Amino acid sequence: MARIFCIANQKGGVGKTTTSVNLAAALAAAGQRVLLVDLDPQGNATMGSGINKQGLEKSVYHVLVGLAPLAEARVGSEAGRYDLLPANRDLAGAEIDLVELPRRENRLRDAIKAVVADYDFILIDCPPSLSLLTLNGLCSAHGVIIPMQCEYYALEGLSDLVNTIKKVHANLNRDLKIIGLLRVMFDPRMTLQQQVSAQLESHFGDKVFKAIVPRNVRLAEAPSHGLPGVVFDKAAKGAQAYLAFAKEMIERVQTL
Repeated sequence: MARIFCIANQKGGVGKTTTSVNLAAALAAAGQRVLLVDLDPQGNATMGSGINKQGLEKSVYHVLVGLAPLAEARVGSEAGRYDLLPANRDLAGAEIDLVELPRRENRLRDAIKAVVADYDFILIDCPPSLSLLTLNGLCSAHGVIIPMQCEYYALEGLSDLVNTIKKVHANLNRDLKIIGLLRVMFDPRMTLQQQVSAQLESHFGDKVFKAIVPRNVRLAEAPSHGLPGVVFDKAAKGAQAYLAFAKEMIERVQTL
């Protein structure tokens, strides 16, 4: 049975999609069966997986509004060797369409049930807002992976996100918990980043993943080639960090 995880943070530009795509590819490289769900209307995880978002016949939008089952809308990412439920601009209209539908916050959860036996991991890349789309992701998941930069504003946003997760846990999804915090875009030369990192470790303890993803040019270049960073340049420091993170995730799942 698949373990389902949201990669979420209400703050934009913190590496959610980079983490989603590279974790999916790194888990697949470790022999895991992976489905990546792109829940962001920008479709960046779709493009980063080597899929042309303009040429999609069916997408996550069709699944959410009941026009197609997930098994028909998913596609294979040759670049990352995982399955993808892709997204494009159609998804921007889903917010309005979902409001009128029954079980609107559970549409993704219901769709995933049909394919959950096909995978070891299902990863959901959430948009950078607390929207009905993000709520669908949180209601579907066993846990949340929070990528974050070690900066002051990121700490502010983190407290909001933790409160949101607590509310969803209390009212909509009793399975939901924080799996861990992943430090990304980390620059050890900056004293402030070291201080925030130490604060996270002292406050969240073993909820903070040991793997730390550094700022890395090769990771940033990979999406323009339609490849996950761990495939584009496996030897790069950023790619090595995500491979270590995937190994840590596999170990952590066994203890949940």
